[in-house]
Amino acid sequence: MTTITPDGTPDGTPIPGSCSPPQPSLRPGPTVPGTLTAVSHADQSPKAQHAEKGGPGTYPGAPRPDRVRPTPLADLAEQLGCPAPAAGHAPGAGTGSTGAADAAQPVMVTGITHDSRAVRPGDVYAALPGARLHGADFVAQAADLGAAAILTDPSGAERAAATGLPVLAVENPRARMGALAVSIYGTPGEDLLQIGITGTSGKTTTAYLIEGGLRAAAAKRPEEGGLREAQSAQGGGGRRVGGLTGLIGTVETRIGDERIKSERTTPEATDLQALFAVMRERGVRAVAMEVSSHALVLGRVDGCVFDVAIFNNLSPEHMEFHSGMEDYFQAKAQLFTKARSRAGVVNLDDEYGKRLAEGESEVPVTTFSAEGHPDADWRAADVEVGTLGSTFMVHGPDGVTVRAASPIAGPFNVANALAAIVSLVVAGIDPQTAADGVAAVPGVPGRLERIDAGQPYLAVVDYAHKTDAVESVLRALRKVTDGKLHAVLGCGGDRDPHKRGPMGAAVARLADTAVLTSDNPRNEDPLSILATMLAGAAEVPIHERGTVLVEEERAAAIAAAVARAEPGDTVIVAGKGHEQGQDIAGVVRPFDDRQVLRGAIEDSLKPQQSQQSPQPNHQG
Repeated sequence: MTTITPDGTPDGTPIPGSCSPPQPSLRPGPTVPGTLTAVSHADQSPKAQHAEKGGPGTYPGAPRPDRVRPTPLADLAEQLGCPAPAAGHAPGAGTGSTGAADAAQPVMVTGITHDSRAVRPGDVYAALPGARLHGADFVAQAADLGAAAILTDPSGAERAAATGLPVLAVENPRARMGALAVSIYGTPGEDLLQIGITGTSGKTTTAYLIEGGLRAAAAKRPEEGGLREAQSAQGGGGRRVGGLTGLIGTVETRIGDERIKSERTTPEATDLQALFAVMRERGVRAVAMEVSSHALVLGRVDGCVFDVAIFNNLSPEHMEFHSGMEDYFQAKAQLFTKARSRAGVVNLDDEYGKRLAEGESEVPVTTFSAEGHPDADWRAADVEVGTLGSTFMVHGPDGVTVRAASPIAGPFNVANALAAIVSLVVAGIDPQTAADGVAAVPGVPGRLERIDAGQPYLAVVDYAHKTDAVESVLRALRKVTDGKLHAVLGCGGDRDPHKRGPMGAAVARLADTAVLTSDNPRNEDPLSILATMLAGAAEVPIHERGTVLVEEERAAAIAAAVARAEPGDTVIVAGKGHEQGQDIAGVVRPFDDRQVLRGAIEDSLKPQQSQQSPQPNHQG
């Protein structure tokens, strides 16, 4: 095989399929294709999946549709503005189905992935530049698994071309792979009613509540308040709601009743479009999904046009990624451009929401206010907050009034429930059907999730991991707690360090007992993180703060909070929520706050149970 440098072929001609100008070679001589192999997780190796699921055709990575109409690679090259790539497949460059193709036959594509481990025969492998490694370092693995072509940038083109596969080289491949995925999978999003949620807090809860409303609508005939053809506020094409529903978010992906654990809040564009195609194939007609600021900046939702986009709130978070709050807001605001949505639903109680409502959104906006703001299109009134949830009335345009409920406690969840109801109405669903569906949601994993092991006090686990969220959840629990409030909280490592002090101060001020502990320290020293939290707690005046304990080991911290609980008290373990692992020094150990809290409660009850059990009668 002839080695090709970034200058092109040995005679200086450009690399076939490249639409980037020739780049100077900084290598001293001939090179070989990238030969690194991505290390699969235990459940990601093809062999492991084959053995686990039983049968051929199982692969690692996100689900893929079973039926895909092949797309000529030449069409994708034209879409990118690249020269038409050479037909066929270089001999010996990979073992996939394209390897056996006749050289005269056009290259056909049936998938796309950014993960070399997940390559299937007929895929375009997107070899993206990274902070430490380049995806081109794994092109040999992708070729061996049957890749049909490689999408990369000029710096990866040389290694990609050395495989003998056609190369599509563009300046920013990450920004182009979403549109390619849409083309390859046949624009699957057009057949789904798509509702996207962004904001700092409440995305997961709101997504679950919306999915509950979609299920309620799908179960009803139009004359009963359900909807078969949902119309966006823009009056766009109808989306059938009468089938299954989908959910994509931080905790899991749902395709109907099937559940798949999520790796991140919003999947990469290649996986997201494949998920949409799977949903369409299986009869899903509507999907609710979380849209993170990372997803908007990094192009993960490229190719998506949401029928309804929701903005919940904005508070300091991800400052290790964003340069400041304005940069963070502008990232979120991308969802409210005509390129990404058709209609917006915005929280008027949030200062950044007001900015969108007052003209910084490119799409029509419907506003809501859980605080009853008179200028909002939809308002909550007569709110009654309880230990398990809240009830309220919803007032909308033209005198519309419906009874509603949040199935999760806390005033902030009234706002999440109202956001869900309004977004469903904007999508074309009857208001009372929407409200009933939201109220019927049984709960959200790790969001004020109640743990009941027979104890005489309230115990909950919550995902709150930023200052505003911690303050909100503690204030909400204080309102429904007759006794004392005992809180366990840590801060994550390798994340925004500036929130650690304020979070320590918040829990010290608002809880009767604040147990500071580890969250996911990752590659940082847990004691260093705790020292910053403790310094924040120390800034709270003595007369304003509760008892502050420091326990580095998280399970011991949870046990310490439980040991202090008495009848009428509340114990909250905050920060990790639904997570089932703890990242310490790069190793993720099994750890579920819900299981550990339940175990601590059960252990604390054992002495009482032994004392209450009848004693044997030893009369002679």
